[in-house]
Amino acid sequence: MEFDETSFPVQVYTVVASIPEGKVTTYGSIARLAGFPGYARHVGTLLSRLPQGSTLPWFRVINSQGKISLTGPDFIRQRDALLAEGILFSQSGRISFKKYGWLTEP
Repeated sequence: MEFDETSFPVQVYTVVASIPEGKVTTYGSIARLAGFPGYARHVGTLLSRLPQGSTLPWFRVINSQGKISLTGPDFIRQRDALLAEGILFSQSGRISFKKYGWLTEP
């Protein structure tokens, strides 16, 4: 699919909205499932621009290493939201895709 600035957000938001509670997936998987493989960074940029108070479960999207990419207060906000759903982190800050992954690439 060719990149389309109007359909890209709709497709990404649709996929993100379907991530089940207690599961995580990657920016790359969201891009692939939305029909835009290779656009992981665009997914991250789009999610970073969500309006305050958005109900989209953006916090369920993490990087391909199983870690939160955000820093500072945004990191804490995402970590706390994931912990509230029962998602646990290893000592190194990783989330197990085997246990919590949703439609992630191998």
